[in-house]
Amino acid sequence: MSATIVIFGASGDLTSRKLVPAVYELARKGRLPADTRVVGFSRTAFSDDQWRESLGKTTAEFVGKPFDAEVWKTFSQHVHYQPGDIGKEEDFVALGKRLDELEKGKPATRVYYLATAPQFYEPAVAHLGAAHLNEETGGGIRRIIIEKPFGIDRASARELNDAVHRVFTEHQVYRIDHYLGKETVQNILVLRFANTIFEPIWNRNYVDHVQITVAEDLPVGRRGDYYDRSGVLRDMFQNHLLQLLMVTAMEPPAHYEAEAVRNEKVKVLEAIRPMSPSAVARDTVRGQYRGYRKEPGVSPDSQTATFAAVRLAVDNWRWQGVPFYLRSGKVMSCRTSQIVIQFRNPPHMVFAGSSRSCEANRLVIQIQPAEGIQLHLETKVPDAGMKLRMTDLDFSFQKEFHNDIPDSYQRLLLDTLQGDASLFARADEVDAAWSIIDPISKAWDELRQPKLAFYEAGNWGPEESTEWMEASGCNWFDVCPVLTH
Repeated sequence: MSATIVIFGASGDLTSRKLVPAVYELARKGRLPADTRVVGFSRTAFSDDQWRESLGKTTAEFVGKPFDAEVWKTFSQHVHYQPGDIGKEEDFVALGKRLDELEKGKPATRVYYLATAPQFYEPAVAHLGAAHLNEETGGGIRRIIIEKPFGIDRASARELNDAVHRVFTEHQVYRIDHYLGKETVQNILVLRFANTIFEPIWNRNYVDHVQITVAEDLPVGRRGDYYDRSGVLRDMFQNHLLQLLMVTAMEPPAHYEAEAVRNEKVKVLEAIRPMSPSAVARDTVRGQYRGYRKEPGVSPDSQTATFAAVRLAVDNWRWQGVPFYLRSGKVMSCRTSQIVIQFRNPPHMVFAGSSRSCEANRLVIQIQPAEGIQLHLETKVPDAGMKLRMTDLDFSFQKEFHNDIPDSYQRLLLDTLQGDASLFARADEVDAAWSIIDPISKAWDELRQPKLAFYEAGNWGPEESTEWMEASGCNWFDVCPVLTH
């Protein structure tokens, strides 16, 4: 069966930087279904050839060395453009006629990708339904991809889910978080469930705590207006960090299949202890980098957090008593995303006469950059008595497999075409995630607790975060990428 990828918001940045380069790379690798076409839809007045010419330049730029002009020449003949306004139902009727022409009346898998601003999600879905473009008649398949943010709180997420479900059934809906398409995130599942050495120690008996850090080294820049209404909780925690927590903490599914995987992920969210206002004041830190209030579009007295640290408790058999520390911020020391499994100290120090006390082992899973894994363990320093030193064992994807790590959108687009929703959020998962974030947001907005702390650009957040962690008997793993390209 042929396939059609319809991109709403075709003239936008996401389309040129990520989506079309991803589809091109899949075509170059021969992984797309036969006769796959891309159809762009937006208000900009492009002809097919004009859009192809524009995309040829941006695709070459963002793909880099793998770009092949001859492959693009062939691929671009399957790239089409349909001008239209998301606010006009008649433009969706015209789109439907164009799609029928391109597909020559034969059954096809259609993927509608909403690469638009969030306020256009509901009208786009409604007009797809009004034009009957959601209907799977004559053997055709219809799916829709919705970008984050999926709502701004639990109530709005439920409203959006209701609007989507009036037109599409849940099995047709793919809520995308590009973090789950990263090779290292998927490898967490393989690391845990395809190796016997980790399962016996992946629990409260041997793990002291878990740290999940997503640090950015850039300011908000041109996103100031959006970010000041969103903040770090909505921008990073509700999606990226909770996704990383789920794959770290979930139980093994009976088999690798979308519903089985997503069932286990939802169970993790449902096991997270709800936070009262007093718990928010005690178990969170909020910060703002100095200079944020001078960014374009930001209020001069903004209380929006650009940094947050949150301690969560997963109340189930495996993780009872093991704190999960989640942290993210802007303009921090470096760009890195990592999961640190901090193991417990040895129960008895045999080497009492060593020059220093023994450090506990840790497993560092580096999501980006330079994807890989590092295990920290104690070793004896040669020819130095019983002097100990923490050393490490490295695994680097790039060094091991000697090729470029594919962009996450390649995997996620291909999974959508193939009907594999394992790496996409289900409606109840989104709802459960917001139920965790909403009480924190409410306490921050209404009670101003804890107090907003300020930090200098280039640090690991405010000093209050370090002190808060130390008061818990832990230390942040403040290390820029442990692996390099």
